[in-house]
Amino acid sequence: MPRWLYVSLIVFTAFVALYCIYLFFFRPYFYRFRPCYGHKQYEICLPSGFSVYGIDISHHQGNINWETFQKNNPTTAPISFIYIKATEGSDFTDSNFKENFENAREHGFLRGAYHYFSTRSTGLSQAEMFIKTVKLQKGDLPPMIDIEEKPKERAKFIQELKIFISKIEDHYGVKPLLYTYRKYKTRYLNDSFFARYPSWVAHYYIDSLDPETKWLIWQCSDIGEVPGIPENVDINIFNGNREQLESLRIK
Repeated sequence: MPRWLYVSLIVFTAFVALYCIYLFFFRPYFYRFRPCYGHKQYEICLPSGFSVYGIDISHHQGNINWETFQKNNPTTAPISFIYIKATEGSDFTDSNFKENFENAREHGFLRGAYHYFSTRSTGLSQAEMFIKTVKLQKGDLPPMIDIEEKPKERAKFIQELKIFISKIEDHYGVKPLLYTYRKYKTRYLNDSFFARYPSWVAHYYIDSLDPETKWLIWQCSDIGEVPGIPENVDINIFNGNREQLESLRIK
């Protein structure tokens, strides 16, 4: 190998390594300490112009002290809604789902449940798992589907995902929310079928989303700190006011 090519490969590899270190370890903290043009809450800078916020939780957040959480819910940018992980694939139930789901309602939060869609199970088997686990009541928010696994066979993946979504919609009588990353949505969910459903977009460390991005909920950070919750939590923004959020509740 020519010396110049060898040196070039070393320089390129070092650059990629440094960029990855910045992206995963330093970028969140640079964003934390920059000037806030909206306002600061949950130890992060919140984008300006919004008033309705929520979180999504699972066993990864640990055992939540709901009394502390409720008591310290701020009057500025309060948490209004909570989505709780219920199931994943066709054979996994989140160990904290039942407790979190009951406590969210008891402590006055609008609650919803979500499913992590797996590429390793059929859409029907996953839908049956979610329906068996999640008994939504009047006043609850529509189900959310977390879609982020990269499929090996795109056509088969789309087919199974459509089956899952249709089954969930038929059972609960509401359109589920589809959560994913912006680039993932562009690459895998550009079928017109998915455009019929409300979009929950994950995009961190920015002040605003692209004007062309259609979204109902924006997951703007994954490093929020909330009293009563042991681990960092995702912070979400609802694209509307409290009344509009209330209108989504199951009748």
